[in-house]
Amino acid sequence: MQNRRTFLVSTAAAGGAWLAGVRPVSGAVPAPVPAAVPLDLLILGGTNFIGPFLVRHAVARGHRVTIFTRGRRQADLPASVTHLIGDRNGQLQALEGKRWDAVIDDSGNNADWVRQSTALLKDAAGRYLFTSSTGVYYPYLRRGLSEPDPVHYDLRDPKDGEEAFGVMKAQGERYVLDAFGERGLVVRPTYIVGPGDSSDRFPYWPTRLARGGEVLAPGRADDPSQCIDVRDLAEFMVHLVEQQRAGLFNAVGPARPMTIRAFYEAAAAALHADVRFTFVDDYAFLRSHGIEESIPWAMLAGNNDGMMSISNARAIAAGLTFRPLADTVRDTLAWWPTVPEARRLKPRFTITPELEAKALAAWHARGS
Repeated sequence: MQNRRTFLVSTAAAGGAWLAGVRPVSGAVPAPVPAAVPLDLLILGGTNFIGPFLVRHAVARGHRVTIFTRGRRQADLPASVTHLIGDRNGQLQALEGKRWDAVIDDSGNNADWVRQSTALLKDAAGRYLFTSSTGVYYPYLRRGLSEPDPVHYDLRDPKDGEEAFGVMKAQGERYVLDAFGERGLVVRPTYIVGPGDSSDRFPYWPTRLARGGEVLAPGRADDPSQCIDVRDLAEFMVHLVEQQRAGLFNAVGPARPMTIRAFYEAAAAALHADVRFTFVDDYAFLRSHGIEESIPWAMLAGNNDGMMSISNARAIAAGLTFRPLADTVRDTLAWWPTVPEARRLKPRFTITPELEAKALAAWHARGS
């Protein structure tokens, strides 16, 4: 069983609330309009999950894109992309002597890597956008956290993997803002979902709903739920750079608050799934069966009480938009068969079929 903490450490109408204020469905989305001013962009990363969407959208907007990677992973990228090879752990020579209008840091999973790259590039790039996380707010001791709320940079509990992740991202943010000042940008996404998901977390729901039958749906009726489609995140990041924005932005969806039960029902409707939901709202029961998260649901208590209630008002005001939930669910299900068979047969899902069957039987046996 892989929970949120170990994942972070190891990797570093029902739908009405989601649909309010979003863009048209995917089949009606026009090709990106070229940007008014083409930019020279450097993307640190570019080949894993967010990266390919980020690169392809930037190129479609007419920007000249260079990526910096270790060259170990191949991705379907436009032929116009320039590839630089190196390692963020001290091997940045390929970046020396060059200039870019903006840097998008999509691989800053170590604060010292961010320190090195910002020190090298502060006089070689106009802006620097760092992909952070809403994890910087941990512990989420209240709901409605927003960009002005303080974060901390010192690790207080070495055994708490969630705190270690949040502190690492907060330290990276500080390096960016110290080096670039008003030219620094920080985007804090929540759980990132959609096709290409390398965590195996969100694909659980499209694949499980497509199987049909009785579905264990964890969470209290009023539990809020948040996530963002990877494509919406990538497009927002490019938009911020084009608009020469600065500062902090929580990249959190949906546009308006949504409960987890609304998510379940909207996702099932998107797939026309023949399912019967059994809503299990007893946290103690779920915990006893090892079910503490199933993204985009997570157990909201203690240090995690406010983790699904982060404010996105500033990002929406800056241009963040959301595609319909139905697109995300259907596109994720359509992409899943392209994943290697070994991974599909043993994904890192929170709820296995065996665990679900055992928990459902216990829930019914107690007469709930």
